[in-house]
Amino acid sequence: MAKLKTFEKLMFFINSLVAFFLLLSYILPHLPPKQFAFISVLSLGVPFLIIANLLFFIYWLLKVKKQLLLSLIILLIGYNYLFSLYKFSSSKNINDRQNISVMNYNVRLFNLFNWIEDKETNRHILKFVIEQQPDILCIQEYRPDQDFKINGYYEYKELRGNKIKNGQAIFSKFAIINSGTIGFEDTSNNAIYVDVIKEQDTIRVYNLHLQSTGIDYRVEKLAQEESGNLLNRMSRTFKMQQSQAEKFLAHKNKCDYPVIISGDLNNTAYSYVYRKIKGEDLKDTFVVAGNGFGRTFDFKFFPIRIDFVMADQHFQVNGFKTYDVKYSDHYPVMAKVRLK
Repeated sequence: MAKLKTFEKLMFFINSLVAFFLLLSYILPHLPPKQFAFISVLSLGVPFLIIANLLFFIYWLLKVKKQLLLSLIILLIGYNYLFSLYKFSSSKNINDRQNISVMNYNVRLFNLFNWIEDKETNRHILKFVIEQQPDILCIQEYRPDQDFKINGYYEYKELRGNKIKNGQAIFSKFAIINSGTIGFEDTSNNAIYVDVIKEQDTIRVYNLHLQSTGIDYRVEKLAQEESGNLLNRMSRTFKMQQSQAEKFLAHKNKCDYPVIISGDLNNTAYSYVYRKIKGEDLKDTFVVAGNGFGRTFDFKFFPIRIDFVMADQHFQVNGFKTYDVKYSDHYPVMAKVRLK
């Protein structure tokens, strides 16, 4: 540090902080939020920490300073995090005729409260879905809408609410032979599932929506939140997510069919609930076949991926795509998988 100028010393101090927090984040997937709620909140900031450490590495590299080793070592320790954040295209058999295309989309009530200044948003979403023609469509924050009618699909919905009925929905081109709901306590969030028949095979599809943070992620709104209140609220949310994930897994572990899980976890791939739900037997289709950052939530300053499609070992993952259409605060994603 003796050879660093005053500004460089300040930069290295900040670099040390973001490196420490990134290192700390590596243990977050193993810390139950019920016991470590405040620390668990850090999982939402991991994409920022990765990008910040990459920028610090480049900064010191250009200055030919040995301080570059700090961020480099921290990034190498968690190299798997880099692959979860950004993927180079690895799709293989995207046009395989045996592929099953599974789309996940949080439609934000079809823009009921005009968050987007386009009163035709619901029709844009309908047109988009019809153009893409997914075999299975899982929707979160769905509400009945007379303009959203797609032909050629079986469907199952679970809706709640007195004034505004809303919830989750699954649309399938394959016949649905069984369906049900996994209710979560003290919330409108839940999980639903269907068993569908493809040729001679039965497949279980889950649509999962874990507890929402209830936070307005617009920067000007976040700036108005008191940090203590914000942390307390997010800590409570993450505790609820853990309970919901445990209840979901208890149900899923009793299923003998090949399983696809689609949904909005309201948490990142660096979180405890993601690790528990994915387990050892599921494949994150973005990690296997995605491209780019895979951002699924519209946050201005760094990419956040909180919507997922996972498939178990009965499936081969042949493709994944994130669609850059702004009809919601989430971006739709679609995976292509094939039964082995």
